[in-house]
Amino acid sequence: MTALSFRLLAAAVVSVGSLASGPALADGELNIYSHRQPFLIEPFIKKYEEETGTRVNIVFAEKGLVQRLQAEGEQSPADVILTVDIARLSEYADADLLAPTESEILEADIPEHLRDPQNRWFAFAKRTRVIAVAKDMPEAERPKRYEDLADPVWKGRICTRPGSHVYNRALTASMIAAHGVDGATEWAQGLVDNLARKPQGNDRAQAKAIYEGQCDVAIMNNYYYGKMLTSEDPAQHDWAAAIDIIFPNQGEGDRGAHINVSGGGIAIHSKNKDEARRFLEFLTEPEAQRLYADVNFEYPVNPAVGPSDELKSWGEFREDTLPIARIAELAPDAQKVIDTVGW
Repeated sequence: MTALSFRLLAAAVVSVGSLASGPALADGELNIYSHRQPFLIEPFIKKYEEETGTRVNIVFAEKGLVQRLQAEGEQSPADVILTVDIARLSEYADADLLAPTESEILEADIPEHLRDPQNRWFAFAKRTRVIAVAKDMPEAERPKRYEDLADPVWKGRICTRPGSHVYNRALTASMIAAHGVDGATEWAQGLVDNLARKPQGNDRAQAKAIYEGQCDVAIMNNYYYGKMLTSEDPAQHDWAAAIDIIFPNQGEGDRGAHINVSGGGIAIHSKNKDEARRFLEFLTEPEAQRLYADVNFEYPVNPAVGPSDELKSWGEFREDTLPIARIAELAPDAQKVIDTVGW
């Protein structure tokens, strides 16, 4: 395969690292296909190269990598797949594009509910779906559970991105796991009835809407809060300053806050599976786990590694330990719920 064939052909693709010499077919070089933006994984790559001497080539694309791998077949140069959200991890697994990987290190460092039962994919960092509220909202009035968002007291006061987005679909799947399809549908209908505006924008846009007074409550992933706090755009500092974040479902006997993951696995046709496995194991080591927090405000999956000081300052929380694979299984039902209520 030529160097040209290793480049993604779609216009949306960005490559990081030198690919001029073509794909690696032996130890000492590793090819990564990534849905994660280059700046989010470059610190890991640099550290791994320094520690091992392995040269890492990265191809980044927001979309189309599944189709590319299918088209490349056995000639694919990809060794490792990195992505975010259980829906995307499952897409690779369902398409038989990830190789089962046996590793005592991965099994020891990653709790069972955060890895594929068939060891095709592994979570390397966690994010939680938090409730954002206007900072001036009295403590006694604040929602404490996802279920509270269906209460009519919030009518005309909630903002969200579209329900069909993978983040909200995963949350809805967790509600199905907790309450069944009928209970989740009732909850989703109540949430939609309470919306202040048509679902729109990304998670940052929901914080902005609270800042602008369009709503009092929103749903967002925790790391967006950190990104706004540290943004080069001063306006985003104002958005972050206008909200407090709540980790839901923390009461005694409750299930804990819904989490999702960023993760990856080894490409089914990798010619470099031993090196690929070593890289995955590296991502669970303490230094790499801390990088996830420093770069993207995500939580470690390795129980031996605590959250960063910044994450600690937002408060401790208990997570829902529902197997992440179950979220993927329930995603089709979750989408039906979302469609039914018009979220």
